Amino acid sequence: MPSTETAERAALDAAAGGREKRAYVRRIFSEIAPRYDLLNHLLSLNIDRGWRRKAIAALGWERTPDGTFVDLCAGTLDVSLLLSRQPNFRGRVLSADFAEPMLRSGARKRGATPVAPVVADALQLPLPDGAAHGAIVAFGVRNLADLDAGLREACRVLAPGARFVVLEFSMPRNALVRLVYGTYFRFVLPVVGRIVSGHPTAYRYLPESVSRFPTGDALAARLRAAGFRTVSWQPLTFGIAALHVAEV
Repeated sequence: MPSTETAERAALDAAAGGREKRAYVRRIFSEIAPRYDLLNHLLSLNIDRGWRRKAIAALGWERTPDGTFVDLCAGTLDVSLLLSRQPNFRGRVLSADFAEPMLRSGARKRGATPVAPVVADALQLPLPDGAAHGAIVAFGVRNLADLDAGLREACRVLAPGARFVVLEFSMPRNALVRLVYGTYFRFVLPVVGRIVSGHPTAYRYLPESVSRFPTGDALAARLRAAGFRTVSWQPLTFGIAALHVAEV
C-alpha cells in the first residue's frame, strides 16, 4: 500500500496532467464505483440531477430521435439512462468508459433500455467517422489524459450538424461565491468523500482537477480548435458548473 503522502502526491500530479494521469484516473474511479452515485448526489446536494437534465435538453436529440448517441466517460450510466428514457427517444446510446467497474455498477440500473455500455477510452472511440448523431459528457472531460485529443475524437465521430454537450464543474466568477465554493471543495468535500467512499485521495483529486481545468471561454476556444463550428456556453448555479454546446 502506498503511503498517504505518496497517494496525495499521485492525486496532485494527476490533477496537474502528469504522465500517470490516465492510469490514476482509471484506478480511482474503478475503486470508488460502488459508492459513486451516492457521493455524487450527496456532495452536490442533488443539484447534479437538474444539471444533467439541462445537458440532455441541450443535446437536440429530438432532431434524430432514432439516431446513435455517445455518452463519453459514461461512468454509472446516469446520463445514458436519462437520455434513453426521454419520451419519443427511439435511438441507441453507446456508453463509453475505460473504467469497467463503473459501467458494471451502472448496469444494475439499466433494465430494458437501448443503452450499450462499452469499455473504451474517450481518446479512441470504437466508431467510424461521422457515425454519431450527438455526444455528451458529464463531469468526465476534465479527467481526460489529453483534453485536446479527446475533443478532436468527439468531433471525429459526429455527423455534420450534430452536437457535443459538455457538462463540467467550473470556477465561479463572483468572489464571494468562489470563496464559499472553494472552501467547500477543498476542505469539506475531501473529508466527506474519504469517509463515505473509503478512498484516501479520490476526492482530493477532484477539487485540484477542477481548479486547473480550462473553463468558460477558454474551454470554448479549445472546442473550436478541435474542429467544432459553433460553440456556446452558460454558467449553472452561480457558476459552479458550466454547460458547453458545440456543433460540428
